[in-house]
Amino acid sequence: MKNRATDQQISRSAANMEINSSFKNLLLCCSVVLLLCCSVGCASVSIDQQREADFHHKMGISYLNEGNIQMAFVQLQKAFQLNPDNKEILNSLGLIYLQLEEFEKAKSLFHKAVSIDPKFSDAHHNMGVAYINTRQVKEAIESFQEALSNPLYQTPEKSFYLLGLSYYRLNQFEPAINAFKDSIKRAPLFAFSYYGLALAYNKIERYGDAASIITRAIEIDPSYKGDRASFIEAVKKRLLTAKDEEESDLRDYLEIMRY
Repeated sequence: MKNRATDQQISRSAANMEINSSFKNLLLCCSVVLLLCCSVGCASVSIDQQREADFHHKMGISYLNEGNIQMAFVQLQKAFQLNPDNKEILNSLGLIYLQLEEFEKAKSLFHKAVSIDPKFSDAHHNMGVAYINTRQVKEAIESFQEALSNPLYQTPEKSFYLLGLSYYRLNQFEPAINAFKDSIKRAPLFAFSYYGLALAYNKIERYGDAASIITRAIEIDPSYKGDRASFIEAVKKRLLTAKDEEESDLRDYLEIMRY
């Protein structure tokens, strides 16, 4: 299953992901796969406790997918109390704190999850999202790189995308371009990476490439299906309330659309 994150999670630094309603179905900056099977806990946790924790974990994920944050939080807290050293439960509870914008609590849980399993890519990715929200971009880059260091990571395109966005925020456009391209190689229909690549090309004055890439993004984005007018209308609508980096990104999109 995939959790449905609100667009507040990474809105401050991933504005280009938010220009269409499909972002509501995608995690910090991108969607994170949640494993429903609990890993074996520490020796002090009985088999019955593990099973009960697993039940509450699954219920929590079910509520999370329905958008019922409070009930998801209650169920995941019950799972955590029963099996506090389970990496999957720690990661899932951290996702709840991300949605509540309690980023320090989220980081603490993700840190504990990766201390249990240093190759737990989902938790590294989610920690990167938390760092983005607290504007610790360099730390976010390290977290995404850790997630990507595991060759068994099932959704690397999302970490590559946010890695590219992090480099972009630091005005390191060539590394950003490389990361966006790596994301596209792994998931050619992942539209967000094309939007990011278009922004990066625009910054290094490769205007024709930026225009070509954003056209491709609009074609594969299910919110637009190639409708450029709808895309422009959505961007202009968001500009009415956008600030800071989001406003800058949206204005860059409009500039690119004129090429």
